[in-house]
Amino acid sequence: MILKEFSKYIQANNESLTSNQTTATKLLCDWIKLVINKNPKNHVDKIVHREIMLAENKAGDFFIIGKSESGRVLVNALYNFALSYEHYILSKWLQDKHPKDFTNNK
Repeated sequence: MILKEFSKYIQANNESLTSNQTTATKLLCDWIKLVINKNPKNHVDKIVHREIMLAENKAGDFFIIGKSESGRVLVNALYNFALSYEHYILSKWLQDKHPKDFTNNK
């Protein structure tokens, strides 16, 4: 249920991923920040509020922490999903590439 909501968010921002404007892990941070900064209206929002904490410094670096063991499992699952989505995007990009496309012809 939570992965499904994050999946919708990441698919809505797919263009920024494919154009290298952002990464899936950065989108994860943005999604968590979006959910945490609003009043919880559904079960997903309530679970994220209860289980995840987000810390960010002035430079924009972020740290996602699970507040409990189940929160740590949730953070790990969301992070792994973000990485797998990045790998999926890369594999789609590589489909029509050939080894000669990566040689340096100087």
